[in-house]
Amino acid sequence: MKDRRIVIVGFMGCGKTTVGRALAQRLGCEMIDLDSFITEREGRTPAEIIEEDGEPAFREIETHTLRDALKIDDARVIPLGAWTREANRALVAQHDCLSVWLDAPFELCWERITSSGDTRPLAPNRESAYRLYKSRCENYQLADARISVDQADSMGALAAMVLTSIISD
Repeated sequence: MKDRRIVIVGFMGCGKTTVGRALAQRLGCEMIDLDSFITEREGRTPAEIIEEDGEPAFREIETHTLRDALKIDDARVIPLGAWTREANRALVAQHDCLSVWLDAPFELCWERITSSGDTRPLAPNRESAYRLYKSRCENYQLADARISVDQADSMGALAAMVLTSIISD
């Protein structure tokens, strides 16, 4: 397991980046936040790219960036919002990554989305966010492991659950 990358997937607001940081710290390894990597490379945030160029253009950038991130040997943990795209799942499989779904209930995700103050062009309101959440759940189930997320769970506790689920597989 030590040599395999861990890809954390789930809906926006589920805690991918925060759990990824805690997990990387526990493992003593590097984490690449794909959204930050995209922002560095493109000079724009994912939200800006989606608003200016549309979601399909952003998804292409996301796939190219994921491909490059997977070439970085030191990056052992990668929070990934792009799990719903087949090409990205194929890249993750091709690089023998372990995928872990942070399965947070919609209400928790929505609470975090609205309280973050971040612009989320794919979730401008509760109804469209809920439709998107429901449409993505089937793809999230394709992950190697599933961690149920509760509002009471600390990010450290979730990182420990991820480790436990990976070790037991």
